[in-house]
Amino acid sequence: MILVAIVAEMMQEYTVLLARVLEHLFHSVPFPRRLRLKLLD
Repeated sequence: MILVAIVAEMMQEYTVLLARVLEHLFHSVPFPRRLRLKLLD
């Protein structure tokens, strides 16, 4: 049970970190506006 809790916690932290990295990459890429407009349509 403890192992499951540790793994779940690690996965949660990893997901948050991954989301931050993806967001950072998405903002630093030179063509996000066009991509964003396509996603919004």
